[in-house]
Amino acid sequence: MNARVYRDAYGVPQLQAGDPLALVYLQGLNAAEDRAWQLELERRRFLGTSAAFLGPEAAPWDVFARQARLADTAQRCFEALDDETREWITAYTEGVNHALPVGAKRAPEFAQTGLTPQGWEPWAPLGIWLAVHILFAGFPTKLWRTHVAQHLGDENIELFSSEGPRTAGSNGWLIPGSLTASGQAIIAGDPHRFIESPGIYQQIRLTCPEYDVLGLAVPGVPGIAHFGHTGKVAWAITNAMSDYQDLYDEQLRRTGATVEALGPDGWKPAAVHTEVVEVAGADSIEIEVIETERGPVIIDTPTRTVSLRYPPRVTGRLGFEVLPKLLRATNAGDLDAALEDWVEPVNVVLAADQTGGLLHRTAGLVPTRDHSNRLRVVPAWEAGSQWQGWHSPMPRATVDGPAVMANARELAAPLGVEFAAPHRSRRIAELLSAQTAWSVDEMPSVHTDTYLGSAADLLDILAELEDLSSEAVALRTELLEWDRRMDAASTTASSYAAVRKALVSRLADHFAVLEGADGPEVFAPWMDPLTHVSYALENLLAAELPFVNVSWLAREALEEVAARKPRPPWGETHQVAPLHMLRGPVFAPDEEPFDLGLSGDHHCVMSTSSLPGLTDVCIRASAARYAWDLADRSASGWIVPMGASGVLGDPHHHDQLPHWLRGELAPVQGELTRVEKGFAQDVEGFGSVRIVEADPDRDLDLIHGWVTAERATYWGMGHLSRDEIEGIYRFLDSVPTHHVYLVHLDGAPIALLQTYDPQADPVGASYDVQAGDIGLHFLIAPGDPRPNFTGNLLKVLGLFFFAHLGHPRVVVDPDVRNDRAIDRFLRTGFTTGPEVKITHPDGTTKTAQLAFLTRDRFLGA
Repeated sequence: MNARVYRDAYGVPQLQAGDPLALVYLQGLNAAEDRAWQLELERRRFLGTSAAFLGPEAAPWDVFARQARLADTAQRCFEALDDETREWITAYTEGVNHALPVGAKRAPEFAQTGLTPQGWEPWAPLGIWLAVHILFAGFPTKLWRTHVAQHLGDENIELFSSEGPRTAGSNGWLIPGSLTASGQAIIAGDPHRFIESPGIYQQIRLTCPEYDVLGLAVPGVPGIAHFGHTGKVAWAITNAMSDYQDLYDEQLRRTGATVEALGPDGWKPAAVHTEVVEVAGADSIEIEVIETERGPVIIDTPTRTVSLRYPPRVTGRLGFEVLPKLLRATNAGDLDAALEDWVEPVNVVLAADQTGGLLHRTAGLVPTRDHSNRLRVVPAWEAGSQWQGWHSPMPRATVDGPAVMANARELAAPLGVEFAAPHRSRRIAELLSAQTAWSVDEMPSVHTDTYLGSAADLLDILAELEDLSSEAVALRTELLEWDRRMDAASTTASSYAAVRKALVSRLADHFAVLEGADGPEVFAPWMDPLTHVSYALENLLAAELPFVNVSWLAREALEEVAARKPRPPWGETHQVAPLHMLRGPVFAPDEEPFDLGLSGDHHCVMSTSSLPGLTDVCIRASAARYAWDLADRSASGWIVPMGASGVLGDPHHHDQLPHWLRGELAPVQGELTRVEKGFAQDVEGFGSVRIVEADPDRDLDLIHGWVTAERATYWGMGHLSRDEIEGIYRFLDSVPTHHVYLVHLDGAPIALLQTYDPQADPVGASYDVQAGDIGLHFLIAPGDPRPNFTGNLLKVLGLFFFAHLGHPRVVVDPDVRNDRAIDRFLRTGFTTGPEVKITHPDGTTKTAQLAFLTRDRFLGA
């Protein structure tokens, strides 16, 4: 199978290669080309070095990442993997390294920040995964509950239970074949995350002889972890809302340079060292990194020292050995077996295959320990606070009808404390029970349902109010007659949101004692009373609070909104605002903006979340929507909020956004266009030059004649037969690391050009490869000499490599005896490197003179 990149009408990449290693390399290369800024940013975040170019706002995260030992944990987990998985992940990072400088030239953020891409460590994908998910289990909520107990008493520790995900949530459902028109299962849903630019998910298809899988990948991470379809089996996940991370109050004592921590068995040494966080535009921050037997210390103030214990740090495992197994799965049983090794994050999984196999289970690693660990910060020195083992077996359920996963209690109840309110889960189940012949085309009707089940409690309170103004009575009547749909065009939905917002603000005033909690700035969003009142509104309205007259506050809120009627439509204030780390725009300067209003609300199936007490602006919603058809994969659909490209101004930067706003899905298999790396340049006095990819079927006779000619001595193929040469060039055509081109002048072929990634070539073992290096071999065809022919040709090749492909440096490795080639390279601007001995895969060797040409040197000349 040839190594190829195709794209559909939305720019979604469909990659194919000759084997899994070549394919995952191509996936890394593609991610770097499309999402260079995103990849570099996420790598710097897990390393704790993002403040060096983002400035003081990023410093709190960097301090946390360093103290939590994210990078060290990622390296530990990588080194603990089996050889095959490490090789697979390394191939991905090699693809990233080769293309990252190329992608960086397209992404405006690099120039804006002065950031230069760095080479990736092999464990970088694990670090990115860890940084993205370290807050998924919501351990900062334990700081909040401990804070509440200190000020309101232990009896109120769960007063602000929101039964709603604050960091991430999802919808997912499985309709068995007995309830579909095709007789085969359908899996559909949408993960809810902060809407970011670029987006957290990348639509992709990965094809090699061993498998053909499409799904939603995480840029920076190989494979397809969460949402995929192999053609025979499909799967999807939601956050299980499990509690698997603990916080410990630590007591430390210092003797000289050593630190000890008090545990159940007395004082024990703690590891300690210092690190420096660089901050653009501000002083650097020196931090002390301490790790006790429980885990790394993430809070160390004069009044409190707190450590974090999390499974990957304890076990040295993330579960990445599962990723290649998912790609190879052919049935639900394969997925089930693979997921036994999953660690982080803890998920609920739905899967179905074409033979009728169905799966509904949880996957991940959850410690067993005292219930108080799940609620609050616990004493490190008490034996009862220690982990006792791992929860086993993980909960699972039999699928005997539509199965729904929406972060509610249900299946994952034994694993956590605080889950999503049941509104989304119940509503999806209600919708799915309405018919028995579902098709995949009907899934958007579920995705986009805007019924707000959580409105009942507030509306019931409003119904009982007395002594209202005529304006308030009219507004209440409108609200009580409302269909409870948070549609973008609805002014009543807007009025309801305004009353709710006014009530939340008033309720929050009664909890002023909880304001100003001490602690690191990175945890401030979890320590904000207004945020907690917003999400816990249902619980607070149901609670009998002796110091709050809820009816009085509701009357005030209703009167306030009634006095400033009319309200605009909900979509006028409920606008999606994609988050960009540099606060970059959605639209390019020369582009006409369109309306970003959308339907839905936090507890709708179309979950579009704002902060009800603060703003209507939507910051979290469906980070993707999907509908997997087991009867015909090509009938499946997907959509993301932005687009395939992370580059502002690219046609595919946000071309899916209008469809996403309307709740539409794009086809997973549309018309494809092959991505070719050809190039054309007219050179005065020389002619019209075209560089085109070679085709072994079309060009073999020409190539064979050139490489076996006497003048091609240093090409090293003169002794090979035509069949042997065909095998070599078919192999080169099957790998994404090497490319073969024919160079044409005025329509006639004049040269053979071969490029390679030095990381994947014997040359790379002989020098220090830099990210983005590209190797060059070229052979000029027989012909009559022409003045400055080679010089003109090399100038065109330089434009091809540097201006068109965007590589920062070219390396050549001519035989040391080839004086003419070496002299020509030096006259073109190359600088010599060392003489090296290169051993080829067939065992032959050559002594080569390495030489290098940088983009700056070439373009400057």
